[in-house]
Amino acid sequence: MRLVSDGGLWSVGPRPEPVPLAAVVEIDGAVLSWTVDEPVDNPPQITLTDVARADWLWRVVGESGHRTVAAVTASAPPDDRAQAELGDVEVLAGSLDRLRRVALGYWLRRFWPASTRDGIAGLDPAVLDAEIAVAVADAEDFFGDGTLDSDIAGLLAPHADAFLTHVASGDARVVALARRCVDLVEEVGLDAPGWFEVADALDDLTRATAAPAPGGRDDYALAAGRLDGSEPVEVIARGVTSMAWTGVPGSVFDAAEDTVGWTIATDGPQVVAAIRTQRLGPRSAAGIPVSLRCNGIHASGVLGDTGRATLPLVDGEGEPVTAAGAWDADWTATTVTVGVDVDEPAQLRQRVRRFARRRLAEAQPDAFLAELLAAESDY
Repeated sequence: MRLVSDGGLWSVGPRPEPVPLAAVVEIDGAVLSWTVDEPVDNPPQITLTDVARADWLWRVVGESGHRTVAAVTASAPPDDRAQAELGDVEVLAGSLDRLRRVALGYWLRRFWPASTRDGIAGLDPAVLDAEIAVAVADAEDFFGDGTLDSDIAGLLAPHADAFLTHVASGDARVVALARRCVDLVEEVGLDAPGWFEVADALDDLTRATAAPAPGGRDDYALAAGRLDGSEPVEVIARGVTSMAWTGVPGSVFDAAEDTVGWTIATDGPQVVAAIRTQRLGPRSAAGIPVSLRCNGIHASGVLGDTGRATLPLVDGEGEPVTAAGAWDADWTATTVTVGVDVDEPAQLRQRVRRFARRRLAEAQPDAFLAELLAAESDY
């Protein structure tokens, strides 16, 4: 095993691709990350944030390996080029499989590229969050009280109503998941509305209920936004662009490319930028920042609930842009940013789409039930 310096911390293992291709999980004293579209048996990068808290390390490298790693990493790396060879210390095969499942679950929650335009079915949020909660519980010996990724109660609390519906549908796979979640609710002491009703519904469920044949989900729907609609009075320029997934909340926008439409137009005495995003479903886009820039002209504000915004344009001096000035401007250099301005190459998003399509086309050994249900749906 070779430890290397990584941002002032000790790490081991291959550096993953950047988000949105990296699946990450925080455990007690470390952060683990994998590249999602690489083979499942590839090792993660393990970055030790506090080896004194990593009581689980002996499970991964053995007891003697734990002592060796703890001794070497007791102090921070002396510089960015520091390395330490640990001889025969190796990560035990299979020791991190449970954590990879947790990391993949959180990745599916955040970066699954659901899209009406691209034909990539969305994942049921209740089923997925429940599966993540079960995966966290199965790996509880790696988590501490202060780790964000171990919040089982937070994962389950919003989904009791959804599971009442799922239990009524009778799918044996979802019913089994619901039973496990009811047990978890009791174990973590979750006092959230609806879960007692889920337990009662499970008790009332007849043992003779058979699982329905796969397919035919008619409750699946994606509310696709439209890039057309009412336009201001006089259109000067228009275009489309893409948004960076890592700059916006998950499950709000359609994950296809070119889902952000912009129009420069007069609106009475003002010249405005009308921004229209393609929302994915019922989650609100309200308050997400949006800005447009072009050759010293700019506009900024926030999206409304439906993912639209009309923003007054100003010049470099902060003065309103006139109609004459807007007509004279070259709008070919226009950039629109939705959410946080991040550098995210489109090629990374395309890799994620290929990965998602492959998982939907053929069930993978590490597939989540939420993925199987999506693949079976009449999308």
